[in-house]
Amino acid sequence: MTSVAAVRWGLVFWKRDGRAYASVTGPEPRTGTAPVPEGATFTGIEFAVGTALRTVPPPVLVGGGVELPDTTRRTFRLDGTSWETPGPDDAEALVERLVRAGTVVRDPLVAEVLRGHRPAVSARTVERRFRAATGLTRGAVRQIERARGAAELLAAGSSAGSVVARFGYFDEPHLARALRAYVGRTAGQLRAGGGGAIALDLDQRLTS
Repeated sequence: MTSVAAVRWGLVFWKRDGRAYASVTGPEPRTGTAPVPEGATFTGIEFAVGTALRTVPPPVLVGGGVELPDTTRRTFRLDGTSWETPGPDDAEALVERLVRAGTVVRDPLVAEVLRGHRPAVSARTVERRFRAATGLTRGAVRQIERARGAAELLAAGSSAGSVVARFGYFDEPHLARALRAYVGRTAGQLRAGGGGAIALDLDQRLTS
C-alpha cells in the first residue's frame, strides 16, 4: 500500500494469526510503501500535532516507529504501564486515560501557533519548540497538509486547475511535484482512482 506523508504520530494495534502487536508510529516526511500483512486486522489512533509521548522525543519517531513490548490480545505496555488494548469504539477512552496519566503531553505554544496566534517569543524559539514537539518544521507541516488536502480533493473529482487555485500552488507542475513527494500519485491517478491501495484517510483521528 502507498503510504502518504503525514505530520502526526499514532498508536497502531493489529492482530494476525492469533498474535497481537502494538506500535508507536511517527510522522512520515515523504511518501513510501507500507506492508499490509494478509489476514491482519488493524485499529489505529492518530494524535494531534503538538502532542507527544512523555518518554519518546518526537524527532526519534520521524520516518519510523517503535514496537511496544509485552503486547497481548487484551493489553499492551507503554510508559511502564499496562493498558487495555482498544477496539475501534474504545480508542477515545484510551486517549483520555493516557492524557490523565501524563503519558501523552502537549506543548501549549505549538497549539497556539497552529491556531494562528503569535506567541510573545522570538521566531527562532517558536521554530525550536515546534520541531522539538513534532519532529518537523512548520514549513514541512504546511507542505504535507497542503498536499494531503489537494490529494483528497482530486480523489473526490476536482480538476487539477481548481486544486492549484484552492491551495495556492504556483501552477500544475508545482502541484505535481508536491503530489509525487508527499502522496506518491499523479493528479490523474487520484482522479481516476488508479495506482493501487493508498493510505490517505484514517478511520480514527483523535486529538488531545
